[in-house]
This record gives sequence, C-alpha cells and structure tokens, in this order.
Amino acid sequence: MTGGRGEGGALLTPAPGESPIVVLVRPQMAANIGTAARAMANGGLFHLRIVAPRDGWPQPNAYAAASGADAIIDAAQVFPDIASAVADCHRVFGTCPRPRHVIIPMRDARAAAEDLREINGRDLRVAVLFGPERAGLEADDLAHCDTLVRYPLNPQHTSLNLAQAVMILAYEWWMQAEKTPPRDFQMNETRPATKGELENFLTRLVDELDASGFLHNAPKRPGMVRNLRHWFERGEVTAQELRTLHGVVTELAKGRMRRGRFQDNDPPPWQETETP
Repeated sequence: MTGGRGEGGALLTPAPGESPIVVLVRPQMAANIGTAARAMANGGLFHLRIVAPRDGWPQPNAYAAASGADAIIDAAQVFPDIASAVADCHRVFGTCPRPRHVIIPMRDARAAAEDLREINGRDLRVAVLFGPERAGLEADDLAHCDTLVRYPLNPQHTSLNLAQAVMILAYEWWMQAEKTPPRDFQMNETRPATKGELENFLTRLVDELDASGFLHNAPKRPGMVRNLRHWFERGEVTAQELRTLHGVVTELAKGRMRRGRFQDNDPPPWQETETP
C-alpha cells in the first residue's frame, strides 16, 4: 500500500465517523481520477483510495483535471486489491449500474446517503466502491460489499462516466446536511409581510384607485379588486416589497394631484375606448 501523507509524514487515514471513503476500483485514466476528486470536493467527501490504477500512481494529469482539489489527490492512498482497501472499514457500499443475481440490500443514491450519515453518526468507517469506467464493478468486486447503490436513471440511457457517478452520491451526501429549505426564498434582511400589513396596503391601494377613477366602473369594480387581491396574495410578499409599493402609490398620488384629475366625463386614459 502507498498513501498520501500529511505534515510530519503521518498517514492520512480518516477517523471513524468522518466522511465516507471513496474507493475507485481499477480506474483507467488519470483525468477520470482527477475529475472524481473534483466531484468529491464539491460534495464534502475528502478521503480517496485507489485500487490497482491501470496506469500506476501518481499520475500528474490527475491534478489538472481536479480543478483545485489537489489536497484530495495528494492524500489519495493506493491499494493492490479491494480487500486491503477496505480492511479497516466497518461497512462497504458498492455502486451497481445494473441488476445482479445477488441477495443484498439495495439503495438509490438518496437512501444510500441517508444510510451513510447514520453509519458515520455511530463513529463507524464506511467506504463506497466505484468500478472501472468501461463496465463498473464485477461480481467478485461486489462480494466485498454489504450494500449496493443504484441510480434510477432513464432506462434508455443509463451511461455515466466515473466523475458523474461520484458526483451524484457526493451531492446526496451533502444535501443530507444542507439546511437551506428546498422551496424557500432568499429573504436577506427582510421578512414575509404579515396579512395585516398586506391588508393595510391593499386598502390604501384601492382607496387611491378609487380616487384616481381607475375603479369608476361600478359593475366591474368588485372583480377588479378581487384580481388585485389575488395577485398580491399569491406569494409571500416581503415587508421590504410592501414599503416599496407604498412609496410607488404615494408618488402616483402626488403626480395625480399635481397634474389635476381628468374630467369626470372623460374616460380614464388607460381604458380602451370603443371605435365606431
């Protein structure tokens, strides 16, 4: 076994409970190892082990493809076989691109990430195997695994390159700890307006529209007011947006008073007139 070493020459072996170990089994090209490291860094996976790389190790071209994830390449450990690569692990997952004739727990990437978080939470060391680019893990490789991971993709085209396969799992791992609500808005320094604040604005808006003559058509007035309400009630209007809208109404009212109201007998300029 060879391995990356940190300051003072200490072997960089992750402590139990840290992020999972990514194990690339018989990778064929340095660029693929580099892009896999880049994907790992994106998703917060920092421990890389390489089993029997086709072109040996180290490979300088891996750094160019890693796009700044050099620390992962520096610390990568190389093993002659899977057994030695996972000997210190408590659990081993294996990515499996197609069904195999084995009886073993199967997970998709999201469920696998949940399992990985739970395992790490019990201070256990866990590895995830990724097979060679051409055909993935073989049956003998999967015999080292206690759980398989499959990606449910378009059955007409399920082909992934090595970095893509790593990226999917890295993303799901990261999202297990991501606190940003999936359907929330970025509020920055404001907040959603209360219904009372919104009602106050709508009352003022309707009063000004009455004063300007926009709602002069009595039969249509209720429907027009409802349309305005639906528009503002549709989403979470923020307090800052309401302050801006209050300012808009104020300036429009001032402009109307400066110009003078149109004659009562004249149609408002924004209303379409019928042509004979």
